[in-house]
Amino acid sequence: MFPPESADVDVRHWCYDQMMPMACRAALTIVIALALSALAHAALAAGTEPDKHPPLNAAPCLAAVAANDDDNILDLCGPLLAHEKLAKADRIKVLLARAGVFARREKYSDALDDYDTVLRLDPTLADVFNARGELYRRKGNGPRAVSDFAAALKLNPEHAAARANHRSMAQELERLGALKAVAGKPSFNCATARRPVEKAICARPELADLDREVQGSYVRAIGEARDPREVGMLKRQQDEFVARRNAQFGKPGYDLQKAMRERLREINGIDGY
Repeated sequence: MFPPESADVDVRHWCYDQMMPMACRAALTIVIALALSALAHAALAAGTEPDKHPPLNAAPCLAAVAANDDDNILDLCGPLLAHEKLAKADRIKVLLARAGVFARREKYSDALDDYDTVLRLDPTLADVFNARGELYRRKGNGPRAVSDFAAALKLNPEHAAARANHRSMAQELERLGALKAVAGKPSFNCATARRPVEKAICARPELADLDREVQGSYVRAIGEARDPREVGMLKRQQDEFVARRNAQFGKPGYDLQKAMRERLREINGIDGY
């Protein structure tokens, strides 16, 4: 577009009047386009972003729990536990069910993890302390087991299972402690040992333990003998064993450990064990 050929026309004003509306329209078009583009981008992002948590539907998992369906408990309840909106009571129920499955499948570490989570959510559950104690017992962790049984009894002094578990576990630990205290020690006092065979037994822990087992089995057999004749027979056999041991030790072909094992089997066979 060119200005009219007239002397009365001011070319500068004409250009300004003609070009400014065009520039404004162009600028407005750009602004609108950018705004629409931003809105479209935002709408696209909102429409494609995955939901962090799918809709909560606890019914299938809880149905599996009620039916004791181990496979579905693992398949359906695991994902449910990741949901932030799962109610505390349902979360505890699901965790306990899954811990039970893990325990039945001997995945004790996984079961303990779930029991730990439950007790963090609610540390007043005596049943859970007892169940966790039983798992620790299976894993061979006696001190942790007896501690959990004690915690269960503190929460519920009338908890029969926890009381029985605590008593038996405490007795077992006491027995193990007693065995540890006498480990490597024979049935007699090594300080007064005079015979070569006695000194040899004191010098070897495995022989000392075997000697103590022989003596312990002999004493038990005497206590459980049915009549005086059986008691007399047991004493005679024990005296013969000791005399033969003392006389034969050190001679070619005599195996002290073998002889002691044979005597132990003989006693146990007599008293029925």
